[in-house]
Amino acid sequence: MVRRFLLLITLAVTISLGREPLSSYADPIAQSSTQPATKIAQAYLDYFNRAWEKQDRGDNQGAIADYNEAIRLTPDYADAYVNRGIAKSALGDKQGAIADYNEAIRLTPDYALAYYSRGIAKSDLGDNQGAIADYNEAIRLKPDDADAYYNRGTAKSDLGDKQGAIADFNEAIRLKPDDADAYVNRGNAKSDLGDKQGAIADYNEAIRLKPNDALAYYNRGLAKSDLGDKQGAIADYNEAIRLKPDYAIAYVNRGNAKSELGDKQGAISDYNEAIRLKPDFAIAYVNRGNAKSDVGDKQGAITDYNEAIRLKPDFAPAYYNRGLAKSDSGDKQGALTDFRKAAQLYQTQGNTESYQKVIKNIESLQ
Repeated sequence: MVRRFLLLITLAVTISLGREPLSSYADPIAQSSTQPATKIAQAYLDYFNRAWEKQDRGDNQGAIADYNEAIRLTPDYADAYVNRGIAKSALGDKQGAIADYNEAIRLTPDYALAYYSRGIAKSDLGDNQGAIADYNEAIRLKPDDADAYYNRGTAKSDLGDKQGAIADFNEAIRLKPDDADAYVNRGNAKSDLGDKQGAIADYNEAIRLKPNDALAYYNRGLAKSDLGDKQGAIADYNEAIRLKPDYAIAYVNRGNAKSELGDKQGAISDYNEAIRLKPDFAIAYVNRGNAKSDVGDKQGAITDYNEAIRLKPDFAPAYYNRGLAKSDSGDKQGALTDFRKAAQLYQTQGNTESYQKVIKNIESLQ
């Protein structure tokens, strides 16, 4: 029997970039360059302090208004630009934030926090190379900044430099040994390089440091599954779901592990829950279709593949698996149509191995 494409979501989830620097919310008076010598300087501090208090409460719009006034009164103090940039970034205005960090750096070229914060904004915009350049400068100016190493590591990992990422996570952990997130992301990089046991060791440490970290359990489950330990993977997915009951992707991967152990009904239950939580989850529909097909429900499988294709019209595995279900149901022409569409999509995507597999199915039906 031709094996279906089971869509395993095997990429470990990386903890997002953008650790906002706690030092940016330090005592704002201490951040100001001098004690007030004039009424204007005192007014600057009043606006700056009020802005910081609003920012600390989450009122970023109000904070920006006060930073605007502080900057109008005293435009050559870098601190207000950095904190205004952080407030803009929190509101999604990454370009506006970068403009503020640029001005802070122009005024104070050795301002490590400004480089660090600009790196976060660039990374959020997808400019990982630019972010790395800023983290480099932040680290040069402040070599003991564990978060700068951490964020540089995540940017390197996103660019495919897993060894460089591991080196940065190593340094982040050396400087901050209780950083559970750094262990998780180092584990992800190790896993991507094929070192599943090393990854599991890092996830273990992350869980020891942060026992309620659903992500660490989830990623450890992925690594265990890759090593063939499906029961161990299920135990980790169970814990991830207990900690985060709306964790749709954990339900999908637990369903995958159950399916590979032969528990198709248990798998279908997990895919049902993933779809309930995330109704546009095309992969969950495909995998539920696979499980239904395996228990003989070809029409139910086709219905799921139809929905996956509706949600994601260029989803080659959905066409291929629907073709298999149609072929098993005796619909040769429908199967050929789906196989040809899958072949076209795989060829366009440069997936030669899958393309060749589909071509063999087409040839067997002609």
